[in-house]
Amino acid sequence: MAKINLLDWRGELRTRKRNEFYKMLGFTALTGLMLVCGAFMIGKSRISGQDDRIDFLESEIKLVDQRLEEISDLEKRRQALLDRMEVIDELQASRPNIVHLFDEIVKVTPEGTYLTSVTQADKNLKIAGKAESNARVSNLMRDINSSAWTDNSRLTVIQAENKNGNNIYSFSVEADLVTPGAEKEGAE
Repeated sequence: MAKINLLDWRGELRTRKRNEFYKMLGFTALTGLMLVCGAFMIGKSRISGQDDRIDFLESEIKLVDQRLEEISDLEKRRQALLDRMEVIDELQASRPNIVHLFDEIVKVTPEGTYLTSVTQADKNLKIAGKAESNARVSNLMRDINSSAWTDNSRLTVIQAENKNGNNIYSFSVEADLVTPGAEKEGAE
């Protein structure tokens, strides 16, 4: 039999297959690396896009918050103006009341009684004065209770003073102020 040496051919085939394996291994590693880098770049660009959207939303939220503050300030101003208008309306409506009150005080003050001070605080009226007798103070209180503009009279102080042999009584009376039209409105 003839001797054929196949080792060189087999060695070359083995070397060639090993080189092809390393080439394929390198190509696969390079392709895998490129895929990982591509996925990383895509993920990074998506995160960057999301960050841009978040920044845009935050800036729009700040603008909306500023507008809400402006609206709140405008509501406060509006309420303050409405309150002022209400006070002005009340003052306009109660303007003639003081004239009626003084007219009524003149009507309810009996003869022999004179007033030294009349003070109004909210719905309370304080009357101080001097009278010739206790009966005149009682008449004043009775007339105050029967008046359409005053009610619920209360005697707070009465003192007898002796001047030139005559007894004069200093008194202080409190009464509640009533608006005749307000009673009818409250009853309905």
